[in-house]
Amino acid sequence: MKLPHQLTHLGALEVQLYRLADEASGGLLLFMVVFGPWAFGTTQPWAVTVMNFTEALLGGLLVTKLFIRKVKNYPAPRWDSLVLVDEIKRPRSAARMAIKALGWLTFALLLFCCLSALNAAATYSPEKHFFTYHKHQNWLPHSFDSTRSWAYFRLYLGLAAAFWSARDWLLGRTDAEERILRHQAEPGVPTMPARLRRLLWVLAVSGTLLGVEAITQRVADSSKLLFVVQPVVNQAGDTQFGTYAYRSNAAQYFNLLWPVCLGVWWLLRHKGRRHTYFFAIAAIVMGACPIISTSRAGAIVAVGMLAVAGILLVSSELRSMARQGASRRRWKNLVFTIVFLVGASGLGFYFGWEKMAPRMDEIGGGYANREQMYADARPMAADYPVFGTGPGTFATVFQLYRISNTTYWPEQLHNDWLETLITFGWTGLLLAVAALGCVAVLGLFAPRRMALVCGLALTGCLVHAYFDFPLQVHSILFLFLLLAAILAALGTMARKH
Repeated sequence: MKLPHQLTHLGALEVQLYRLADEASGGLLLFMVVFGPWAFGTTQPWAVTVMNFTEALLGGLLVTKLFIRKVKNYPAPRWDSLVLVDEIKRPRSAARMAIKALGWLTFALLLFCCLSALNAAATYSPEKHFFTYHKHQNWLPHSFDSTRSWAYFRLYLGLAAAFWSARDWLLGRTDAEERILRHQAEPGVPTMPARLRRLLWVLAVSGTLLGVEAITQRVADSSKLLFVVQPVVNQAGDTQFGTYAYRSNAAQYFNLLWPVCLGVWWLLRHKGRRHTYFFAIAAIVMGACPIISTSRAGAIVAVGMLAVAGILLVSSELRSMARQGASRRRWKNLVFTIVFLVGASGLGFYFGWEKMAPRMDEIGGGYANREQMYADARPMAADYPVFGTGPGTFATVFQLYRISNTTYWPEQLHNDWLETLITFGWTGLLLAVAALGCVAVLGLFAPRRMALVCGLALTGCLVHAYFDFPLQVHSILFLFLLLAAILAALGTMARKH
């Protein structure tokens, strides 16, 4: 069906509207990057509401941009539309297939959540402690608490809008980049596009300030978040960290961010710009925070990631020396790499080991308590293996599986993998794993060093998710998806190699 000419005609007004929508998208994304962790980790309803509203605006702006690009045929300046003479076609075709598959998987996951809420088997009243059961189609996804599933559908819909908006914005070219391209005989994608560089600077500055505040708060032994708010739970000073009432959530956030800062320094240091060392300093501060937080799982994951990052960086420098000779710059990079590893580990253990050591001695008992909680919850996954109990329904349904009133009744299971299996079933879990697989494929076509550090950060979070609930906290899940969006954008940019 051919659309009317008035609908497809591109005018000056549409071009200006596109540029305004594009700039507004970037502004909203940068606002969310700062607001998420500083608003007490976005764990309070008011903070989640602000983030959801911002994500809804992002979704509207994305629809506007797609309409102008696809229907009005506006040739927007974007890195994925750049045509290179000697571009390798096959890898880019594979990246395009991966991004299309990721789009369909996003739709499938949102449809799963929507169907679960629409086809609800029950609605739970927390005031009356009473389930109201409904007729439903058992062969379709269904929820045992429609209220919570609707809330989680809105949450995931907003996060999906944020992910795709972030990727779309990162693929845009700035006016300065357009001017440079016009004067290039053989145009190509820069090592660090301007928009990505802007995003990473905001992440690094915000994260460093957050890390300094958290360390200062811990040294002062303050039990108030940002020195002003006393949390209702975890009121002891060593059970919280920075803006997070739960120290493990803080450790999870920093473990997502410091490898990326290290990767920016690793990627840009060859240009000799002094300001790139800020990213290494930021990585040292944030890399120490999981240890200082006294989160056992966070510290173990951080040390493991530091070891992997050290091996990658040192081996890279040694290979460069073997191939091209041991220049002064390469020796300087190797020494700074060692300084980073020693600095991050030393800072963490200096400020955190005194309180961490007793907790490490009790790690066996702590894991035994968690394992008992997992054992109490596993029958839920066995009873609802295909579609689960419904998004967001773990705490609601778990009460029916308590052996007695003394059985601990958690709001989160402290194991995101098992909780996802319980609430989404194997159907939803496999869809989510397939989406992660598409991001991994796109990472294969991104710049190698950025792909390695982003992959390290995402993998560390997924490992930590086996012992805790990082993906149940909005600010952490948002950062997780933002790093995935960076890989998705870099993986579909036109590159020669």
